[in-house]
Amino acid sequence: MMQPLTASPNPAPRLQQVLDILDRIAKAQGRDVPQIVEIEKLRFLSTGTFGRTWADFLTAHNLKPFTTGSRRKQLHDGVHVLTGYDTDFIGEAEVQAFLLGTKFSITNLMLGLGLLRVIHKNRNYRQQFTSEKLWQAYQRGCHSHFDPDTWQPELLWHLPLADVQALFSIVKN
Repeated sequence: MMQPLTASPNPAPRLQQVLDILDRIAKAQGRDVPQIVEIEKLRFLSTGTFGRTWADFLTAHNLKPFTTGSRRKQLHDGVHVLTGYDTDFIGEAEVQAFLLGTKFSITNLMLGLGLLRVIHKNRNYRQQFTSEKLWQAYQRGCHSHFDPDTWQPELLWHLPLADVQALFSIVKN
């Protein structure tokens, strides 16, 4: 899940505005789907499974699953789980680069550019950031067999995470 996109004192409302816009676009394009991720069900899966790892990831980062909008939006946190990218601005930029490598989307491009702007304006992130990280994430996406529009994690939650990564040829970072 993406952290706030601005450096304002209370940036959460701006992030919510972006998410609301994405939901309206998905609905207008007929890509709005019912809730996919049911966190309570995932918590009952065995440790080490993709689904349980997803639930543990959300808990560890104090996040709630996306429950509205398009499949891509609702399954975003699963991409973090598959790739191992963090939820800070740099990790979010890596996720967007990975997704651009798998399949071009103007939304991923715009989100990635917005994240680069935030990283550039934040001295702490700017010091940690290298363009090589984004290139590696992009290449990782290019070399995978992952399609963010058609993957069905609901059929894979019971499998070990490593097996799901192997299925999509997502090599470890």
